[in-house]
Amino acid sequence: MRILKNFNYDFVGKRNIGYAVSGLLFLLGVIFVVIRGFHFGIDFKGGSEIVLQFEKPIDITKVRNDVENIGLGNVEAKTFGNESGVMIRTEQQVIPARIFPFITESINKEIDKVMPGVPRRIVDSTTSSVTYEFQNADTANTMVAAIFDAGFQSGKVSEELTNNQMVVSVGIADWIKDNLRKKIVDNSFTVLKEDRIGPKIGEELKRGAVVAIFFSILSILIYLAFRFKFIFAFGAVAALFHDTLITLGLFAILYGVIPGLTLEIDLTVIAAFLTLMGYSVNDTIIVFDRIRENLKIHKTKPLVDIINSSISQTMSRTILTVTTTLITVIILLIFGGEVIRAFAFTMLFGILIGTYSSIFVASALIYEYSSIYHKKVEF
Repeated sequence: MRILKNFNYDFVGKRNIGYAVSGLLFLLGVIFVVIRGFHFGIDFKGGSEIVLQFEKPIDITKVRNDVENIGLGNVEAKTFGNESGVMIRTEQQVIPARIFPFITESINKEIDKVMPGVPRRIVDSTTSSVTYEFQNADTANTMVAAIFDAGFQSGKVSEELTNNQMVVSVGIADWIKDNLRKKIVDNSFTVLKEDRIGPKIGEELKRGAVVAIFFSILSILIYLAFRFKFIFAFGAVAALFHDTLITLGLFAILYGVIPGLTLEIDLTVIAAFLTLMGYSVNDTIIVFDRIRENLKIHKTKPLVDIINSSISQTMSRTILTVTTTLITVIILLIFGGEVIRAFAFTMLFGILIGTYSSIFVASALIYEYSSIYHKKVEF
């Protein structure tokens, strides 16, 4: 299928408009990055993320109000998947010390429900667990099963037949569950997952993401330098930097502005950036291939005409590819759910800016190089 037959446009002649648009977007991005900064997800800054599945649809506003003042600081609650799913995020990794006694009180109440007044004592307590000792192994085994059924992560300290101790893991999810069960009594729920990432792991993931992007760009530069002239490789990599920096700026500009779209930078968004780099450089290579072919065929034709005609000849392919890809991404953005939404939004904007940069940045830089240094581009 071919559209735009006999299409020809002076893209190089309009490159200054492209430079102005890119400069404006980049400047806005820098300003908002300085003023607002980036907002990282728990993958990078550390914290806890708990996903709950209720039996019936839930009022997310009520859940948000219920978890706001339970001693965990800034807690974010939003729908997850459907009207009965809830994702709760907090920067806390462990239960604060002032809350820990309330957790043990809840465990003691569950114990008393099974065996009222049963003798026991706490033999060990950390920020993430509490260990009980009972008079005999049978009582310990009964309590392990009962406390587990009550929603806590409980287990035996050892597998010896004489073991009379029970360890109960205490996490952010336990405190949230305890509070929500008291406040939402007519809608039971289960914990689908609980992710807890410490600040050290978050920093390691952040460094790993930067390294992944750096080596991706370096690999692309080396590959294109072998396949094309080095100036072509430079133009493609410059376009990649252009796309990445402007998209990052957009995250700073739009964070918290669009309802239902939380533009936090996490591993999913990094995956979107790496995907966009491949998409953008592929689009650029298509244009470069056509420029190379036309340079070999029209050896005496001015470079500006060759670049314009090459972009125009590939425009039909570009429009069809972008359109079909955008349809998929828009569907993901609308119907993909909360978890995939930031990824889809990054792809949506990145595809548009990547296509734009292949035309007005990468190709234009080749012409600028030839004009400034008065060098003929040949193959």
